[in-house]
Amino acid sequence: MIKNIFATVLLSLALATLSTATAATNAPQLPRTLANARYVYVTAYDGDQFDPQLLPDDRAAIARVQDAIQKWGKLTVVYRRQDADILLVVQSRPSEDVLAVYDAHSGDARSGPSQTYLWRVMGRGGLQKSEIPLFSQFENAWDKITN
Repeated sequence: MIKNIFATVLLSLALATLSTATAATNAPQLPRTLANARYVYVTAYDGDQFDPQLLPDDRAAIARVQDAIQKWGKLTVVYRRQDADILLVVQSRPSEDVLAVYDAHSGDARSGPSQTYLWRVMGRGGLQKSEIPLFSQFENAWDKITN
């Protein structure tokens, strides 16, 4: 009985790991025009990192994505939207997380990005603490257009 439960748990973990790895390699393609982008501003749909009304989960997701970008080293994080080439917009909810790319020069500073995203991925736990699988998908998509 205990062996069967243990085997089931191991199989479930293996399948979860495999599906995460597969999802990271099957990221949607980024538009090639983004290959020239160098500066990125990370924000949330509900406001920027310093908005006092922003949900803590979104604030934490912004910080995690900024850290991942800095470790990755292929883009430079900026802290003013007007200095960016692209926007990475996050939303972190218990049901699903979102990471989307927008043109930083569309929309306006008060209303946020334009209604049309250039690239977007979603997934449960995709922007959570130790791993950021949605950002890994962005990295893979970026590498495809820049290599």
